[in-house]
Amino acid sequence: QEQLVESGGGLVQPGGSLRLSCAAAGFSLDHYNVAWFRQAPGKEPEGVSCISSDGTIDYKDFVKGRFIISRDNVKNTVYLQMNSLRPEDTAVYYCAASEFILRRDGTWYLTPDYWGQGTRVTVSS
Repeated sequence: QEQLVESGGGLVQPGGSLRLSCAAAGFSLDHYNVAWFRQAPGKEPEGVSCISSDGTIDYKDFVKGRFIISRDNVKNTVYLQMNSLRPEDTAVYYCAASEFILRRDGTWYLTPDYWGQGTRVTVSS
């Protein structure tokens, strides 16, 4: 099967850290742009960060300086290191892969070709 599998979510206290992984099975991520999205309870999905096939990185403003996206093509995996977590970061986090990415007006747009099933992150005392 060709799929993306997220892992690394869990319960963490405010100010803590988590590292999410997005592993591809059945295909190679080498030439794909990969993004992280999240959906908080009662909210619409929103983009978080993306990394292009050439390594170019973009972050949404609300995670700049706190989250780090990276990729390891040997392991066929994209990571999201999340630091200084806040309760408002609580959400199900999804990764997605796309052959195409658009950058304009200081932000990015990506239409996924593959979606993962998500991993839940809860930030609470």
